[in-house]
Amino acid sequence: MTTPPRYIGIEGVIGVGKTSLTRILADRFGGRCVHEPVVENPFLAKFYEDKKRYAFQTQLYFLLTRYQQQLELKQPGLFTPTTVCDYLFAKDKIFANLTLDRDELVLYNQIYESLDARLPSPDLVIYLQADIEVLLGRIRKRGLEFEQGIDPDYLRNLSSLYNDFFFNYRDAPLLVVQTSGIDFVNNAADREWLIREILEMKGGTKHLIPLGSL
Repeated sequence: MTTPPRYIGIEGVIGVGKTSLTRILADRFGGRCVHEPVVENPFLAKFYEDKKRYAFQTQLYFLLTRYQQQLELKQPGLFTPTTVCDYLFAKDKIFANLTLDRDELVLYNQIYESLDARLPSPDLVIYLQADIEVLLGRIRKRGLEFEQGIDPDYLRNLSSLYNDFFFNYRDAPLLVVQTSGIDFVNNAADREWLIREILEMKGGTKHLIPLGSL
């Protein structure tokens, strides 16, 4: 079997399947998972109720907890054989630009730049996409209480910002996967196809659009 990348970062908006794919790849490659600390953020539920009031606290908490996790990955031996992370540290700026006002964003960017320079970069980034209706269905299905009132317009704007961010992303090899027409969790053929594409990814940017997604 082709040797998998040592450090894989998986990205995409809420409900697209990041955590599921992280577990699948870590299991297949005999590696370990690094999960984003979403549920533990004490400000997240309040943010969904009042975005303007709780945006900065929520964003700063995510930034610092993500930084601490990523910093630990620099320790020798932690990328052997493979580490799969269900978020990319750089994406934190996507949420900051969406939720923070101008003065908050200036302060946030100062903190972000000082932290980002100290962290390792992935050997491969996988960006998962899906249609908004598909995302909403997946969110309802997994049933996390604090996500159930999410605004479809917020999700749509967030998805657009993700697309813009990864359109210009050049910091690591990038595999973009449209997932609306596939089910890599429950369908073995879809799962094996995606794993083959990941192992064959050597560099640059590649877009995967399964026939079922057209």
